[in-house]
Amino acid sequence: MQEESAREPISKVFGLERFFAGHVSPFIEQGFEVGRIALEHKRLYRILTEHGELLGEVSGKLRYEAAGREDYPAVGDWVVISARPHEQKATIHAILPRKSKFSRKAAGEGVEEQIVATNVDTVFLVNALNNDYNLRRLERYLILAWESGASPVIVLSKSDLCDDLENKIAEVESVAVGVPVHAISSEQGEGLDALAPYLGEGKTVALLGSSGVGKSTLINRLSGRNVQLVKEVREGDDRGRHTTTHRELFQLPGGGLMIDTPGMRELQLWEGDEGFRDAFDDIETLAAQCRFSDCLHAKEPGCAIRLAIEEGTLDRSRFDSYRKLQRELAHQARKEDARMRAAEKDKWKKINMALRQTKPKR
Repeated sequence: MQEESAREPISKVFGLERFFAGHVSPFIEQGFEVGRIALEHKRLYRILTEHGELLGEVSGKLRYEAAGREDYPAVGDWVVISARPHEQKATIHAILPRKSKFSRKAAGEGVEEQIVATNVDTVFLVNALNNDYNLRRLERYLILAWESGASPVIVLSKSDLCDDLENKIAEVESVAVGVPVHAISSEQGEGLDALAPYLGEGKTVALLGSSGVGKSTLINRLSGRNVQLVKEVREGDDRGRHTTTHRELFQLPGGGLMIDTPGMRELQLWEGDEGFRDAFDDIETLAAQCRFSDCLHAKEPGCAIRLAIEEGTLDRSRFDSYRKLQRELAHQARKEDARMRAAEKDKWKKINMALRQTKPKR
């Protein structure tokens, strides 16, 4: 963060707004300050504050009370701190309520949430118009974007490499009804002006997409300088080399903020009831027109979905994706229920231990 920017009011520079105002006041009255998490690295945090960037760690109390990953700070979070500017350090005492949160299931067999970004106004779902182009993956991103509480925007990058741009845009619009779609070329500087309305002062945008789709190149273009390292994609498969290895918050020249994220090899759903309905609103609307409310869309008479597939107004592959993701969410919900029961048991175990330790001896 530049020195002159650090002197400006934090509410202006880093996106603090009315949503947080009521939560901040009690802490300010107690002598605390607020900052925003710009970078996380093994439970150490780089915090943007009115004193500049400070290196922070969570307090012992916050660590003790944390029941899971969501109870620790993530990139984009507003946190309550006691600052030690002379040491360029701070202690994090609390996390302010999040107005939005983009999460996925952490890779592996376990049931653990991985928070990608918080307090985001808009999510740029970046999909390159080369061999990375994948409608089914885009549907997954849309579910999580809608569920996050932020507004999704689809950015089709590398438009200069696409010979059938209009057809690709039409295909994307067919699976993302009502979602803005912008085709850009960061290398050529084409289409970037259309992104400006999302990047106003104090507004936060998160970049999400696979490796090699051009997220780092885009943020460099919007920043007007090389803030992120860029590598060429591999020849033959157009896949990236994971140039970005961590999530980081950057300030753009116009006052907007952008969170760059590593490319995701694996995008497993975490939650998605509302997001799923939003992402597949066309199929949900059709299902409501079936003759039977419990229609399985197999051999039942009067099935509106089967009729739409037969008439060509609904693509069979999109319906197959709908069913697959529906099953995946149901499986995840069952695993999450078991995890929550275990967490509740662990919480009461801690409470009982604390009570025994404070019980007066006779």
